[in-house]
Amino acid sequence: METLHIVLLALIQGITEFLPISSSGHLLLPKALLGWPDQGLAFDVAVHVGTLTAIVLYFRDDLWQMTRDWSRQVVARAPATENSRLAWLLILATLPAAVCGLVFDGFIEEHLRSTLVIALTTLIFGIALGWADWRGGRARTIADITWKAALLIGLAQALALIPGTSRSGITITAALLLGFTRTDSARFSFLMSVPVIALSGGYKALQLVMQQEPAPWMELLIGAALAGVSAFVVVHYFMQYISRLGMMPFAVYRLILGGVLLLIAL
Repeated sequence: METLHIVLLALIQGITEFLPISSSGHLLLPKALLGWPDQGLAFDVAVHVGTLTAIVLYFRDDLWQMTRDWSRQVVARAPATENSRLAWLLILATLPAAVCGLVFDGFIEEHLRSTLVIALTTLIFGIALGWADWRGGRARTIADITWKAALLIGLAQALALIPGTSRSGITITAALLLGFTRTDSARFSFLMSVPVIALSGGYKALQLVMQQEPAPWMELLIGAALAGVSAFVVVHYFMQYISRLGMMPFAVYRLILGGVLLLIAL
């Protein structure tokens, strides 16, 4: 890969991974408009490692407390805490996407990775995001999440297997519709991303090992670093300003992006 390709694709992945605007839709643009080649499986794994590192570092205190209390409850039979309860809810919310990913991965790869599908999902779920932000009650906090709410948000996350849906977009949409605040909707969505990105990245890494292709390590390190740094910065500012900014600017942006992709597809 050329250096310009590495830098731009890594930044696109890092910036769009956690924003509710569809990373799949953005990664299509260089290929569709500039004729760039596909970045390849190894680069996909590298940028996923970068974004996973970013979200783990940003939420390191939350993740440590959840892991500690969950482990104590499971291993030492310690009493349940708010942190261990949240860990169980995150596990529950991850199951739908994990199961659907195993069952439908081949079908999705073969039939749903077209520009037209990504354009339509970008538009449809952009409208849904704007409507949820407008209609949501924004009164419930992350402490109010029940197993039913976690499962519903997890089922929404499974829809993100369809390219263009946006994992963060659909989970934030679901949380807003269930009455959660913007900040806690985003926080739960980002915490949910840790096991999902780890599972997805691990699956892709296994595919890469099976292919036994030589790895361009310098390209991968640059891609992972750029994706990780840009993702960390995006999450930091998103969490700071989302309660005031709202989701409507992202919904409008998705409509513009979806329209551009639809023109390309047609």
